[in-house]
Amino acid sequence: MTEEIEQIARRYARYTALGALVIAGVWHIGYDLTVTITGWSAFRWPLLAAGAWVLYSVIFVIGALSLSRTSRGPARIRELALAALVVDIAVILACRPGELLGISDWAWGSVGWLAVMLTWNRPRWRAEIIAFLAANAGIMLAAMAVAGSFDRVSIAKYLVVIAGGVTMQLGYTAGCHMLRARAEETVLLARRLAADDAWRESAQSIHTDRLRRYEAIRDVAESLLKQLADGADPGSPCVRADCTAGAMRLRRLITEREDVPDALVSVLRERIDAAERRRVLVTAPPFGESMPVLPDGVREDLLRAPVRALDGALSRARVTVSAMSTMVSVAVVADNEDLPISPTPVREASGVVVTYQRQGGEVWVNSIWEGP
Repeated sequence: MTEEIEQIARRYARYTALGALVIAGVWHIGYDLTVTITGWSAFRWPLLAAGAWVLYSVIFVIGALSLSRTSRGPARIRELALAALVVDIAVILACRPGELLGISDWAWGSVGWLAVMLTWNRPRWRAEIIAFLAANAGIMLAAMAVAGSFDRVSIAKYLVVIAGGVTMQLGYTAGCHMLRARAEETVLLARRLAADDAWRESAQSIHTDRLRRYEAIRDVAESLLKQLADGADPGSPCVRADCTAGAMRLRRLITEREDVPDALVSVLRERIDAAERRRVLVTAPPFGESMPVLPDGVREDLLRAPVRALDGALSRARVTVSAMSTMVSVAVVADNEDLPISPTPVREASGVVVTYQRQGGEVWVNSIWEGP
């Protein structure tokens, strides 16, 4: 479910960006090109207007490539924004004074869509697009002042075009940003809910496993008490060994501090339980806290040799796990006489280093992984 919601959020980001691209492209070809061609004779310098159209197209292509690849405007837009304003100025100069604010003066209403593309989904998009639109409006106002087009009709026409263009451009940008923001909030909420569900499932799994082991310890204790009640000798080595093993299992269960099950720890506990069912006396200090995330293959290489030593233990074993943020060590000392050992450390492909040492009837196996 979380992956599906994240895909929806990515689609919102991508298709709103492509929408801005389509609007700017259709506007530029459908309106700007048509006006430039049909009004060729109305321009004072038509080649300058054509050059402005080409420059607009170049800026559009650069912005379109960035939007299609990253759903975001280009990394550096200052030069492109200045070039877009140059398009505005060039078309104003290409027009005859009487055509100012007319149909032929297409750039000042159109370059705003370039600003939408260039500032799309950038960290400071609000300030950038507002600054661009304000500069565009100021350029047109200055051109009107130079041309002497400050009559009421011209000012009203100016305000209508500015208000309409800014409303469409800012409205589309702000509306799409709101959609993306809501989609991202939904993704974050879905992740939190998924994490809460995983935590609850983990807690339930740990609780169930502890109840199972408490039940096993209770059965052992009940069996021992029944033996003692039937006259078993408390000083018997067999009875004392069973009592010690039960006490050690209970102590280990009480001192566990794991809140989330770890795969490495779970495997070790299963093998410890299996060894104890074979009446092997296993000593294991508390472990399972602050276990780092292990790369693929590391956990298997860490466990392989120590588990073999534990599985072959005859009567006693000690298991220790040490962990830090970039290091995990698993060690087993066991009276295992059949385990083949290497006189030199063995380095696995995952980076795990396994060291063996034998003394008397005991073997010590230590596998250690150190991250970067």
